[in-house]
Amino acid sequence: MVLSKLAEDTKNMVVTAIGGADDVLSALRDAVKNQVVGSLKDIGDMATAGMDAVGDIVKGAVTVAGESGTTITDVVKGAVSSALAGVADVGGNVMDAIGKTVHGAVTGAAEAGHDVSKVAVSAVEGAIDAAKDLGVDTTEAAKEAVVNVVKAADEVGGEVGKTVRDALLSAASLPRDVVEKVVKGSEK
Repeated sequence: MVLSKLAEDTKNMVVTAIGGADDVLSALRDAVKNQVVGSLKDIGDMATAGMDAVGDIVKGAVTVAGESGTTITDVVKGAVSSALAGVADVGGNVMDAIGKTVHGAVTGAAEAGHDVSKVAVSAVEGAIDAAKDLGVDTTEAAKEAVVNVVKAADEVGGEVGKTVRDALLSAASLPRDVVEKVVKGSEK
């Protein structure tokens, strides 16, 4: 698995942060959020480069899920929501960041050999939770997240796209009307 330097740095930072933590998920969320805030301040470009960095950070965090002692679904949900909170903290556009964060989660999971369909559902849940917490339209956040997890799954190739679509459609935790509209539109 070849990670970008930022994704690799994030992976190493998360491993260090959770190493001695009593609450692994809180340590992971704090590490991801701090990495996003620091990177966006360093990059200064909230548009393209900054949002790409956010995706790389989530990707790096997802690759360490097996080392964290927590479930992949908890790691993904926490990484996505924390990354989006970090974007909001520095004044970035949360809606723009949603696509990059969920894309990073899906591609990171695929590269690390995790269950991509579970990761896709958790990434969308994390985006919706973050949107709710940040006062962003949750329906639009759900739509943006679903569009981008489907796109990432299709990029992974094989049957992954179909498996992710099926998982999204069967997830009781997601807004079915939004998922159906996006999934049916992406199959054309």
